[in-house]
Amino acid sequence: MKRKGLKYTCLGAVLLFLYVPILTLIVYSFNASRTMGKWGGFSLKWYAELFKDSVIMDALWVTLSIAGLAALCATILGTAAAIGIDAMKKKRQGLVENITYIPMLSPDIVTGISMMMLFLFLGVRLGYGTMLLAHITFNLPYVIFSVLPKLRQLNPAHYEAALDLGAKPAYALRKIVLPQILPGIFTGFIFAFTLSIDDFVISYFTSQDVSNLSMTIYSMARRGLSPKINALSTIMFVSVMVLLIIVNVRSSRQTRKGASQ
Repeated sequence: MKRKGLKYTCLGAVLLFLYVPILTLIVYSFNASRTMGKWGGFSLKWYAELFKDSVIMDALWVTLSIAGLAALCATILGTAAAIGIDAMKKKRQGLVENITYIPMLSPDIVTGISMMMLFLFLGVRLGYGTMLLAHITFNLPYVIFSVLPKLRQLNPAHYEAALDLGAKPAYALRKIVLPQILPGIFTGFIFAFTLSIDDFVISYFTSQDVSNLSMTIYSMARRGLSPKINALSTIMFVSVMVLLIIVNVRSSRQTRKGASQ
């Protein structure tokens, strides 16, 4: 009983440590006062000011467009790569997987500097396009390792049976394989999207003319953060939480459906 109480105490302490700062930020996003040292009453003023700030709105557009395009491209390429890796022989498969792990383990600053040097060596001007390419590149391994487990759960006999019945490989892939690995593809997309929104270091080294939200907030922090950032952070946190709830509910429904079958 004492051990159980200690377990829940530790869990509660960890959750408090993780979420109290976020809850504080959310509460003060509704503070009418500019400073966090004084509560000036409930107000939506900073949310209204946020949408009037052209600098933050431009950065938000860059962030969301880069994240969406990078996640989409990385999901398509990563899914194709995962299917290719799964079809390899064991030794080659292990080698390719280990190589794919390297970008995930490398520090962001190494990836950012190396990609900047590559673009400069090729004579490519740093900007929106180079940031997009960089985001696609660092998202690829996460998509691959989201899709691979689903591929390994497949029964290969289903695909082979479709071929034996006269289906072409592309048709069998589209009708047999992709529907069954769709949860992994969707997870990879969400993973890539959130990682892209969150990135600062790689974005900083691979762009000059444009800034995403993390770069904009960093430049604003040196002059003192505005409460508008609290409002922006609250919107982003709530959006991600809603997205996670949708993913979890969808995954639970599919698990129950699979168990009932």
